[in-house]
Amino acid sequence: MKKPIYLQPHCLFFSAGLVLMAFAARRYDRQVFLFDLIIAVSFSIIIIMSGIKFRRYVNKVVKDAVRGIKGIDHTYLEKFSLPAVVIAKNGEVLWYNARFKRKLADGKDCAGELIDHYICGEDIETLLLKDGTDIVYENRCYTVLATEINYGYVLYYVDDTDNKQAAKLYNDTKPVVASVNLDNRDEFERDITDDNINQAMVQIESIIKKWVLSFDGVYVKSAVGRYKIILDEKHLKLAIESKFKLLEEIRAVKASDNMSVTTISMGVGRGGSTLKQCEQWSMQALDLALGRGGDQVAIKNNDDYEFFGGVAQGMEKLEKVQARVIARTLAEKIERSDNIYIMGHQSSDLDAVGAAVGMWSVISKTFPNNVNIVINKETTLASIFLNNFISNGYESIFIPPEKARQNVGEKTLLIIVDTHSPTFVDDPQLYSMCKNIVVIDHHRMMVKHIDNASIFFHDPFASSASEMVTELVQYLNSDALNKHEAEALLAGIMLDTKNFVLRTGVRTFEAAAYLKRKGADTVEVKRLFSDSLNTYKTKSRLVSEAEIYNNSAIACTDETMNEDKDIRVTAAQAADELLTIQDVQASYVLYKTFDNMCVSARSLGDMNVQLVMEKLGGGGHQTMAGANLGKITKEAAREKLIGAINEMMSEDTDAASAIKRRNI
Repeated sequence: MKKPIYLQPHCLFFSAGLVLMAFAARRYDRQVFLFDLIIAVSFSIIIIMSGIKFRRYVNKVVKDAVRGIKGIDHTYLEKFSLPAVVIAKNGEVLWYNARFKRKLADGKDCAGELIDHYICGEDIETLLLKDGTDIVYENRCYTVLATEINYGYVLYYVDDTDNKQAAKLYNDTKPVVASVNLDNRDEFERDITDDNINQAMVQIESIIKKWVLSFDGVYVKSAVGRYKIILDEKHLKLAIESKFKLLEEIRAVKASDNMSVTTISMGVGRGGSTLKQCEQWSMQALDLALGRGGDQVAIKNNDDYEFFGGVAQGMEKLEKVQARVIARTLAEKIERSDNIYIMGHQSSDLDAVGAAVGMWSVISKTFPNNVNIVINKETTLASIFLNNFISNGYESIFIPPEKARQNVGEKTLLIIVDTHSPTFVDDPQLYSMCKNIVVIDHHRMMVKHIDNASIFFHDPFASSASEMVTELVQYLNSDALNKHEAEALLAGIMLDTKNFVLRTGVRTFEAAAYLKRKGADTVEVKRLFSDSLNTYKTKSRLVSEAEIYNNSAIACTDETMNEDKDIRVTAAQAADELLTIQDVQASYVLYKTFDNMCVSARSLGDMNVQLVMEKLGGGGHQTMAGANLGKITKEAAREKLIGAINEMMSEDTDAASAIKRRNI
């Protein structure tokens, strides 16, 4: 049935006025009187009939609503213990019970009003789809349940304010454990006098104490440069909203010579069932924060991670104690193995192949084990180097993944270099078959990393995997390398440092000096970076067509890996070239590999491109990163990239201020 027209009660006053006007006209003109009287009476009859019909309609709707509840009398809704309201399809209030009038309508008649006011802007369709919708009305919390009837809807209001407030109080007071670590404390203590160290430590501890007390937390100094903090969930959310300003305050601490002292890393465990579990999660999160370069906060909640900070340049670790211990442990591992495979990442580059060659050299010349390098020759980006190396008599050391899988046994040792991601290794199937795993990598730690390695040699402050392998070689057998093998390692270092420009420290030059002593020819290494004419033209075109956006250079190409096998290398080289442009803090090159759009990102350190790439599902280093954007158009990829840049800049005040200082 159609809803009848219901005229408001003030229309009755209007019709009464018409009757009075008709009688007033009687004394002047009888015909006018009769005409006005007929109109007034007709209008009054229409109003009365409409009201009767409307009341019948309301009764019909209400009865229809209660008929849907079997075994309940028609007086059910009126006597129902919960506030209930019946509304029409257009959202108009038709009827309500006494509890609704008292609790939500504040005792007034709300018939004819729209329900929007009482559902706080929620949509009726949304209420129907959910089993219960939370709303807050007049400082009370309700769960609204909706059901559809023939001519409208019935809404039931469950007042669960006390329960929700208790739940909120419980969630707000859940304990959160944070583990704090001063980054590279040994390094800054070596460069600063004792007096300055003491002053800096007093200042740092004062900042930490002030920060903890501002959130009603407690902290304890667990060791030199290490702290345990206990907060509650409510104050952790406040810390997240402030983007952990504690990082900036510690970063601003200066020594007497105006030199930055140190940074801190923090791991936070939240959502655990016990304090002990939260503490364990905080330590896992701290390890991840340190593995990503430090100067950041990692929050672990079950299997989810959030990251804040990570804008400062990491401080190089000058001690080689870790490399010496790893070398001794690795030697014992090799001696207990039957055969050894060395594998890099997918689309292996000079660093992955160079590190693999270095490990093959020292193992094959020091231990009696069978050792091979597993590489996919069809997808490697180091084909020029590989061909030159094979022509010098090294063809037998390289084997394809399918051959390696045939000889995997209980005592097979797999050494993975230049990656720590289980999905990014050159052959994930070979990785899954091997039980004994060793990882050697320098990339900033990813959330999904290899977690079953017996040896996990990870140093995010090293320039390259080749540098790390060079250090291991010197402890395993310093006489192992010959000229060609030393050049392979040097090529890997030069690739990741951009010819000793980026991420280059004292240890990098020490490793290069050792390789030079072993006969590495820098001219021969330089030839490995030579480009074909087509590659050079593509790179030049990318650079010339780039645009500048927010101090970032963005270039796009329609060429795919189908047409140009070296497009990944070309894109990376173009990204490096774009950094030479004035005022460019970061560069991004979008390119296609088959059907997927990818991006290669570079920076000189002022902007953390790893954070930008992580927002797009990728990762890498602070100065070198990338991501696979999937099967989308070039235009869509560009929009996603710009969105990620804007998001990172809005979150990262340090990056924004650094760019501002450079522009000034």
